[in-house]
Amino acid sequence: MATVEFFFDYSSPWTYYTYSRIETFCANTGADLVWKPFLVGGVFNKVNPSVYNRRDNPIPPKDNYYKKDLADWARYLDIEKNPTAVSPLNSVKSLRGAFVAIEEGKIGPYSGACFKAYWTDGRDISQESELKDIAASVGMDGDAFIERIGMDDIKKKLFVNTDDIIERGGFGSPTFFVNGDDMYFGNDRFELMRFALTGEKTAVS
Repeated sequence: MATVEFFFDYSSPWTYYTYSRIETFCANTGADLVWKPFLVGGVFNKVNPSVYNRRDNPIPPKDNYYKKDLADWARYLDIEKNPTAVSPLNSVKSLRGAFVAIEEGKIGPYSGACFKAYWTDGRDISQESELKDIAASVGMDGDAFIERIGMDDIKKKLFVNTDDIIERGGFGSPTFFVNGDDMYFGNDRFELMRFALTGEKTAVS
């Protein structure tokens, strides 16, 4: 069966936009969706440190367009994007929580709740109190969830996925691997992934 590995970090608005379509995309193309939480900051530190320089020294015209692009995509996807509670987000605990959600069969709803809490509702999802509420809202035991994200095996899984994407040539979020080694990056790569999976081209009219 065809597979799409979805490497994601909740700190990325583009990944929120991707999340809103990835499950439907995989269902429509017959691909098995494999959720891969990873720490994008760890990737930036090792292979893409220029991100920090661009953040600290923005180019005004490019920065203005970036903001417009974010707003355009939000409107197109019917996503309400608002100012965040903290920026940048420390997403470590929320991403550990993603592994718990995978174990519990709740990764789709959990991820949606995390993205919405941070990018729409202005909540600080680095805080355990917020994550406990999010876990409970999607049907997990909040207390057990908080205990689980502190366990060593869960912590290790996040490091493993982060190292994995670096070794495979990734540099940011969202990143996808189609059928193992065919890499795509960004919210706007669904047409190319569809072509890779099905041979279908989407006509521009």
